[in-house]
Amino acid sequence: MLLLAGFVLNAQKNIYESDQFDELSKEHKVLAILPFLTHLDLKDDLTKDELKALEKKEGLAVQNALETYFSKRKKKKKFSVAFQNIKNTNAILAQNDISYDNMDIYTTKQLSEVLGVDGIISGNLDLNVLLSKGVPTEFSIIDYFLGKANYGRIGIKISDGDKGKLLWKYEKEINKKSGKNTDDLIDRMMKLATRKFPYDREKRKERRRQAN
Repeated sequence: MLLLAGFVLNAQKNIYESDQFDELSKEHKVLAILPFLTHLDLKDDLTKDELKALEKKEGLAVQNALETYFSKRKKKKKFSVAFQNIKNTNAILAQNDISYDNMDIYTTKQLSEVLGVDGIISGNLDLNVLLSKGVPTEFSIIDYFLGKANYGRIGIKISDGDKGKLLWKYEKEINKKSGKNTDDLIDRMMKLATRKFPYDREKRKERRRQAN
C-alpha cells in the first residue's frame, strides 16, 4: 500500500493543470487523440527511413492505447467528453495532407478546426526500446546500476482547440515498473492520474462543490 501511495503521489507531482481549465473547457464535447511524436534511440543499425517508420508505429500505438483506455472508461460514464474515433481522426488528417511527418508544423487551433473537435490530446514519446513489441519487466537491481531499467519518457497533454492553450499535462518516466507494452503502460499511468484527469465526472463535481 505504501508503494502504491508513492506511485500515486509521484504521478500527481508530474501533472500540470491550467488555472483556466474550467473556463476554457466548459463547452468541450469532443476531443481528438493524435498519434504521439516519437523519438527512438535504438542501438540497431537502421536507415533513416526505417527509423522514421518505427517512430511512427510507436506513436500510433500510443494513440490506439489511449483510445482503448478512454473507451473502456467512457462505457462506465466516467468522462464528461467524448473522444473522436482515431480512424476518423487519421483519415481526416490524411484528406487534408496532414501526415505524421508534418503534423508538428500545425497549431492546435488549426488541427482542431480541421478535425472539427473542441480540443486535442497529443504528446511526445522518447524511447530506447520498441515498447509496442513488449519489454521485460522482471526486477533486477543490477539492471538499475547498468542503466537497463529505464526505457524513456512519455508526455501527454490536452490543449484547447479554440485558444490553443495548454490545459493539462502529465509526464512520466518509462521503466520496468511502467508496464510490459504500450497498452499496459497507458492503462497503468492513466489509472494513477485518474483523480487528476480534468474531464473525470467525479473530479468536476468535487470542484463545483468546493466552488459553492
